[in-house]
Amino acid sequence: SIAILLYLVQKFKTPDHWYPSDLQKRARVDEYLSWQHANIRAKGSKLFLTKVMLPLITGQPLPPEKLEFVTEELNVALKQFEEKFLQDKPFIAGSEVSLADIVALVELMQPVCAGYDLFEERPKLKEWRRRVEEAVGKELFQEAHQDIMNIKNL
Repeated sequence: SIAILLYLVQKFKTPDHWYPSDLQKRARVDEYLSWQHANIRAKGSKLFLTKVMLPLITGQPLPPEKLEFVTEELNVALKQFEEKFLQDKPFIAGSEVSLADIVALVELMQPVCAGYDLFEERPKLKEWRRRVEEAVGKELFQEAHQDIMNIKNL
């Protein structure tokens, strides 16, 4: 949860870039963390649940029009994310990775794990993902997503 992340950042005195002390940068992180619940999280989770979990639970194939609808909803949120949050910056809050970037990328991995490579035709998003993974550590990032990346093998 966002509340837990903010608590941990403050309790353990993490490096400033994760949750900046500069008020404008912090406001940018807070803005994204507030926006993402009803957008990236909601739409990405919906695609994951619709494409992977629903057929797994019901044993019924997914109607193509249902997948098309939830995919388009996510695409709208991704366009907003690129235009309003990434713009022409390396990271959401500017030149350094922050909690906003970690939360965003984790949420975007759900549709990827469901087989929808949302980075494929979005070079700006793809480069941002590379920078975030690099900032966190590619090995750590892969380890954190190992189980969900194998969800289709159930």
